Amino acid sequence: MKLSLAAALLVCLACTLCAHAQDDAGWISLFDGKTLDQWEQKGGAALYKIEDGAIVGTCVPNTDNSFLCTKKTFGDFVFECEFKGHPALNSGIQIRGLSLPGYKNGRVHGYQCELEDEGQDRDWSGGIYDEARRGWLFPTKEDKEWGKKFGDQGKKVWKNGEWNQVRVECKGDSIKTWINGELRADLKDNMTPAGFLALQVHSVGKKTEAMSVSWRNLRIKELK
Repeated sequence: MKLSLAAALLVCLACTLCAHAQDDAGWISLFDGKTLDQWEQKGGAALYKIEDGAIVGTCVPNTDNSFLCTKKTFGDFVFECEFKGHPALNSGIQIRGLSLPGYKNGRVHGYQCELEDEGQDRDWSGGIYDEARRGWLFPTKEDKEWGKKFGDQGKKVWKNGEWNQVRVECKGDSIKTWINGELRADLKDNMTPAGFLALQVHSVGKKTEAMSVSWRNLRIKELK
């Protein structure tokens, strides 16, 4: 039986919509663009507010690293968001983050997907830093040759002063990151199997300049 052109187009449209529905299945929004009900602040006193549908974190002087943390914890998942940085303000996203009374008075620690504009002179965005614990895991400061290659790729991938697409996948001992669709880190580490997500505003010492970083379109898909 032959289909009319209109019928054929309807079939194609239905197939496309079905494919998109399958792609979007299981994703949960972590931010509705209006409230921070799913989040709580830990650590320093940086200012977090909502502007134009994005979470904006602004540094303040004389405070510790600040983290806006999900109230829920996650183990195996895929996380995506968009991030806009500042050339003089380091930032990142904690993944499987922890804050325990018996560890450095509750200091936030654990895996962090590094995010930084070129003002940091490394271009290591997408690298994995073990906050308040072991330091750089991918790349490592000891491997200077690999660190340079990682930074050279970062210069090509990262968009200074623009929105950058961030993707993190945690499954078992595997942690992978992507920036703007490019694989940046592929780490095997089993120290922390689950924890919260957190948006970092780094401490700035005595600096009084109001520098800000932003996140939007935050969503997560838990893996089984």
